[in-house]
Amino acid sequence: MNRNIFLYLISGLFCFVLLSFYSPTYKLAKLKYSGGGDWYANRSALPNLIKFCNQNLNTNFDDEDAIVEVGSADLFNYPFVYLTGHGNVSFSDQEAQNLATYLKGGGFLHIDDNYGLDQFIRPQMKKVFPELDFIELPASHPIYNQKFKFPSGLPKIHEHDGKRPQGFALILKGRVVCYYTFETDLGNGWEDFGTYPSDSEETRLKALKMGANLVQYALTQ
Repeated sequence: MNRNIFLYLISGLFCFVLLSFYSPTYKLAKLKYSGGGDWYANRSALPNLIKFCNQNLNTNFDDEDAIVEVGSADLFNYPFVYLTGHGNVSFSDQEAQNLATYLKGGGFLHIDDNYGLDQFIRPQMKKVFPELDFIELPASHPIYNQKFKFPSGLPKIHEHDGKRPQGFALILKGRVVCYYTFETDLGNGWEDFGTYPSDSEETRLKALKMGANLVQYALTQ
């Protein structure tokens, strides 16, 4: 074989392997729902969490988050889906079934109360899993003991009603399929620094570390 052709082929193969290695493996997605609630809240949250995970967990997520509807077949393309907002949430029967199938098949849902979500999301998740109840996870749970350690459990990021932060889970056959953060507002902590004047860099870092734990746990449990 001509030496120049050989070198050209080797160079091409090297470039292909390199591009394959660095091409994003997954996307994380924000869940779009009906009912009038602001599902689109915390616009910079997921992109910042993605960047943090890629830098600290050696994940290979696409830099941009996706938007996926509850009832869409595209839901199954994402290993981790994030739901937030302040207002009403409504799942149709088809959407509830689709979300249940996604979660039973290995998907993971993080629900983050952005203040005012609790009264709406609980009955909707009952439509998804009528047989399951949210259970508060103890500080000893693996979700708080991934790369970053939270010996006291879920950190407090934003003040809402002066209540302690709580992390609840829906557990299906021993696997956490949905994790619900209440009275902490992790997503606000993931947003661009300065979005909320009262935030400190220390608090924002705690939020990002807890978010990275969720991603790591979701991908490895």
